Amino acid sequence: MVALSTVVALVTGACASAEDTAQPSSSPSHPTTSTAVASEALIDRAEPAVTRVPYPTRGPGDPEQNWGDLYLPAGQHAEGSVPLVVLIHGGSWESQLGAEVMNSYARDLVDRGMAVYNIEYRRVGSGGGWPTTFHDVADALDHVVELNEQHPEFTIDDELVVGHSAGAQLAMWAGTRHALNDDEVGNSPRFRPTRVVSLAGPLDMRYAATHGDSRIVTVLGGMPEQVPDRYTSVDPIQNIDTNLPVVAVHGTADTMVAPANSERYIAAVTEAGGIGGLTLADGEDHVSVVSSDSPWYPRILAIITETSGKTVDELREIHSG
Repeated sequence: MVALSTVVALVTGACASAEDTAQPSSSPSHPTTSTAVASEALIDRAEPAVTRVPYPTRGPGDPEQNWGDLYLPAGQHAEGSVPLVVLIHGGSWESQLGAEVMNSYARDLVDRGMAVYNIEYRRVGSGGGWPTTFHDVADALDHVVELNEQHPEFTIDDELVVGHSAGAQLAMWAGTRHALNDDEVGNSPRFRPTRVVSLAGPLDMRYAATHGDSRIVTVLGGMPEQVPDRYTSVDPIQNIDTNLPVVAVHGTADTMVAPANSERYIAAVTEAGGIGGLTLADGEDHVSVVSSDSPWYPRILAIITETSGKTVDELREIHSG
């Protein structure tokens, strides 16, 4: 069995802002499908359903890229009885890879009784880049509100977003964009995730950009000193929310996005008094952490499931060391 090297870090914050304290910190755990009351069931589904849904974009969109795959679990489900997990794929913010990278996680999570929204977006080389890629991800996430009106079985008030690689940066941004100023891309979200799992994420973008990661420079349109406001707006380590639980998973053999990105981020979360856990996956590289063939895959699936199912207070205790 592959050796497990796990570092978890947490220091509770001293004083939360009025906005932060208004967010759920001790909400009840998500109910599972087994707790749905048959007499109140809205849905009785013999097998999981998968539907590709377009999401509206500000300005002209691309039907080939502006969509998400919505997975809904089998069984009887009452209103608000199914937790939602949003998946954001990686690929260096470029067009070579798409949402299919996260299909294994989507299928396994829906089999565990969750609703899953696996989103696609425009990337560098296919109409994306700054700011289109970020607008698309914001629009895809905000469309969750409409999807919930159509499928009220799943919840949208205390949900998890999971991202891999560039998608991990976008997932972190999704969890903190409520704090953006009115003139920043992605401000005023309609849907706000309350916990994040980062898989091999570039969570310290200034560090990565100045240590050879040209992909960050491409998507943001310059080095940190050239476009400092963009880095300030979307760099996870510059936008820590001490009430947002973050679990970072990083392969020790990752040569594309250095594990130092996750290590530096979780250290900063600890120093700020936030909720953060770091799992170093021994021997895993940048791609293997999203491969269902990896010996680490069941462990990562369990991390995602636990992070979705626990309350923020429970996650605080788990990641207290």
